[in-house]
Amino acid sequence: MKKEEKTNVLRVLDGKKIAYESHAYEPDATLTGEEIAGILGEDAACVFKTLVTQGKSNQYYVFVVPVREELDLKKAAKAAGEKSIAMIKQKELLPLTGYVHGGCSPIGMKKQFPTFLHETAGDLEKIFVSAGRVGLQVELATEDLRKVVNCKMADIVTGRMEE
Repeated sequence: MKKEEKTNVLRVLDGKKIAYESHAYEPDATLTGEEIAGILGEDAACVFKTLVTQGKSNQYYVFVVPVREELDLKKAAKAAGEKSIAMIKQKELLPLTGYVHGGCSPIGMKKQFPTFLHETAGDLEKIFVSAGRVGLQVELATEDLRKVVNCKMADIVTGRMEE
């Protein structure tokens, strides 16, 4: 078995002496977050995606939300103190963050942007986020993620219809 190459995410976690477990799977950019959770054998509520946005002020922001949820741009703008926020174009992701679409992680970006973690993560002991490339997830304690990326907790996903 070949030694797994370290991504920037894993190097950052190693450097900060944070315990984690990496989970590799067949890289496939067409997989949904829920499908990835299934491959990992985990509840999709523990698996989060990383979204990069730009505010009206031109400041960039990172939002980490459960894979089955959608980012609410109005709530995101409010959390960031912006008038409005928009998703960045896919082609801007790699030069800005150092990560490709599907492999973007809140950990180890080229530059640390203000980062917001959906409030449901506060109820989780562990969280899964991309480990910096398609086909690799990292599992770590939610508190450790919050320490490493210094993120704020916020209600940033679209509301569900009440039944």
